[in-house]
Amino acid sequence: MSARIYNPSKNAMQSGKSNSSEWVLEFDAEAPRKVEPLMGYTSSTDMNSQVRIAFSSLEEAVAYAEKNGIAHVVQKSHTAKRRKIAYADNFSYNRTLPWTH
Repeated sequence: MSARIYNPSKNAMQSGKSNSSEWVLEFDAEAPRKVEPLMGYTSSTDMNSQVRIAFSSLEEAVAYAEKNGIAHVVQKSHTAKRRKIAYADNFSYNRTLPWTH
């Protein structure tokens, strides 16, 4: 039984950073998924693949995995660098880029 610990990215549909400060522990799939022939549902016999545990810090998640003997891999998140630009900079006299309308 192995798991991965990661920091989920923010929701692309919203501008806020809700739930991006938490760390999540998810178990890897141990059994393949099967398509049920009558209805076409996807099913699996692996119940651990449905478990998702949220922690407030990376240290808590790693401590939980080590305490319970779970082999784990930590995936570091890639944070995008944001430039702080004001709307008024579009109309600045000292604008370095040409206006492109």
